[in-house]
Amino acid sequence: MGHNLETRSLVDEIRSFDRKGGWFDLGHPLLNRMAESFVKAAGIGAAQAVSKEAYLTAVDGTGGETGSIPPEIPVSQKKHRFSELRGETNRSSVEALVKGTGKESLQWGLAAGMYSGLTYGLREARGVHDWKNSAMAGAITGAALALTFDDSSHEDIVQGAITGAAISTAANLLTGIF
Repeated sequence: MGHNLETRSLVDEIRSFDRKGGWFDLGHPLLNRMAESFVKAAGIGAAQAVSKEAYLTAVDGTGGETGSIPPEIPVSQKKHRFSELRGETNRSSVEALVKGTGKESLQWGLAAGMYSGLTYGLREARGVHDWKNSAMAGAITGAALALTFDDSSHEDIVQGAITGAAISTAANLLTGIF
């Protein structure tokens, strides 16, 4: 009984995703693109949230002096994002870390998936991919992301829309230069 099974490593599987057309096949290129962007950005958001908390915990372990935190980090960001980590048990600390990391992952994934979907949809609707599509997608994504923050005001939403439009427009215009 000869079995002709091909053994592949995880790295080989990951490399083959691009040849297969991506990570997902949800039946439509728009859905595939949004899901893939969401998953990739959610992973980045989780890594960012955990690394920031680890950094702040390490700084607290050195005495928590304000002089040990670089001055370029604003005072509002020097507090722990996951304030519940100071629980009395390890279980509550882990639960707080998972909850906070999940929220951060969801925010990053939402932003990436929404932006990717909007740029694709606008390109298909208008028939062209230009800075106007990027600006509109960035503005809508920035406003939606601002809505996910705790205690967001209308100023935060407008600022998120303007920032999203500016960043995505600049990225679109600089694509051909670098």
